[in-house]
Amino acid sequence: MLSYRADKSISSTEFVDVLRRSTLAERRPIDDAGCIEAMLRHADLLCTAWDEDRLIGVARSVTDFQYCCYLSDLAVDEAYQNLGVGKELIRLTKTKLGPKANLILLAAPKAEGYYPKIGFEPHRSAWIMPGQKPVR
Repeated sequence: MLSYRADKSISSTEFVDVLRRSTLAERRPIDDAGCIEAMLRHADLLCTAWDEDRLIGVARSVTDFQYCCYLSDLAVDEAYQNLGVGKELIRLTKTKLGPKANLILLAAPKAEGYYPKIGFEPHRSAWIMPGQKPVR
């Protein structure tokens, strides 16, 4: 039986493990323990999915809880994909936000088709500045 939590912390080992099982590890610094630990420590909202005591999904967000919420990681173990786990993690995330808060994310290339199906709208003016690039 699957359960969903917004009140349970996870270890960096559990986080990296689910990132690997979801394929999101390809785009996350899983070999940088300090960065992974900071990602968890500084997240404002962490929603998790469990199959008994096994972490099978995570939605990690940075938010002010009222105006915007950046859903920076949505990872679901590949063995549990297409079962509604990601959608339920997003639903749980939204329940922790104020009614006017916008949920924002950057889709992994393989997941671009998923988000419109569950209600996300594209935004034509998203921009990224890589961490090592200086401001000109």
